[in-house]
Amino acid sequence: MRIKYNAPTVLSFAFTSVLVLALSQTLFRFYPLEELWFSVPGKGGFNPASPRCWITLFTHAAGHAGWPHLVSNFMVILLIGPILEEYYGSLHLLFMILVTALVTGLFNIAFFNKSLLGASGVVFMMILLASFTNFTAGEIPLTFILILILYLGREILNSFDPDNISQFAHIVGGFTGSLFGFLRPRRGREREGRKRPLPA
Repeated sequence: MRIKYNAPTVLSFAFTSVLVLALSQTLFRFYPLEELWFSVPGKGGFNPASPRCWITLFTHAAGHAGWPHLVSNFMVILLIGPILEEYYGSLHLLFMILVTALVTGLFNIAFFNKSLLGASGVVFMMILLASFTNFTAGEIPLTFILILILYLGREILNSFDPDNISQFAHIVGGFTGSLFGFLRPRRGREREGRKRPLPA
């Protein structure tokens, strides 16, 4: 038996995030690595003339405020992500992660004063997207409706609490995942008609 790098997109995302946090707390302890390169500024802080600002629209998803923040995000990503990567393909999932990061970053710049970092938007994108893995055209999965109510409903209620958690990023990520689910860029559509036999 051997260890397999079974989900390249998800695992690379996880290892990159771990490396960024580890470097920011060791070699770059006195240099604001995450603040400069792995967080999106709030309203008024984005400089369109700065290439770094455009880069952080994507890289902020790999920055985290600490180990508890990173672990809570990647517990979900490492659980759901490989299933989605198998279902949609590595490149499609990478595209969805990048789009989710971009959209949450743009919303933060447009509407919020605090900077944003972390993969929470990607987590909620994956949660909502996972509820679409077994639906057919013309149907809305009941699992999607329940997840929408439970997860996004909770985030909407929590958005009224004064804390440092960006519920809007969760909500935007969830709606992005829902949109991807309806669009279904599924890998191997030609195999949809072929059902795998169930093991006895």
